[in-house]
Amino acid sequence: MLNHRDTVISQYANSPTLLQLIDSMNGYIDPRTDMQSFYDYIWSVDTAEGFGLDVWGKIVGVGRSLRVVADLEAFGFSEGIVYQPFDQAPFFSATDITVVDLVDTDYRKLILIKALANISAMNAKTLNLLLRQLFDDRRCYVIDLGNMRMRYVFEFALTPIEYALLTQSGVMPRPAGVELTILQLDPDGTFGFAGSGLQPFDAGAFYTPAP
Repeated sequence: MLNHRDTVISQYANSPTLLQLIDSMNGYIDPRTDMQSFYDYIWSVDTAEGFGLDVWGKIVGVGRSLRVVADLEAFGFSEGIVYQPFDQAPFFSATDITVVDLVDTDYRKLILIKALANISAMNAKTLNLLLRQLFDDRRCYVIDLGNMRMRYVFEFALTPIEYALLTQSGVMPRPAGVELTILQLDPDGTFGFAGSGLQPFDAGAFYTPAP
């Protein structure tokens, strides 16, 4: 604003604190600048880009970078379905990890889901909703196994980036003290009853959970 001191009424004209606040505000916020651009590229999460999305990511608590395992078929000691057992794959090494920065479209989606998770109740209904949004309504869901255990089930194969989103981004809340496992089913090779979308008799193997 030009001549901003002229807008101060006389009773405050000799207040050094107030005048300094006004001077600082005038320096930081100039109404002559393009406020629409500020709104579009930083303030509105729906249209923000680059730095603006990075700011939103810090607000909701989710980062843009992921450490992605390039080869999910490598041998490793981790429990679950990420690594293969002995004699079925080479050893996993740190060179198999690649740092990936999400593009704005994917990062915006992650930010919105994390914002919803931050204000939602911690129950199966909420987790299922978050899973469907994160994986574009493909068949995936959470199962309460009892005894402080839960499992995410995916009726499709996760890509390395999708697995990193699930396990590293922190977008999916996890109840404290609850053991979490991840199961990926192969619909083309797993038996299921009518309506399940899996294979009929003599066309797929029964699924047997690990003890």
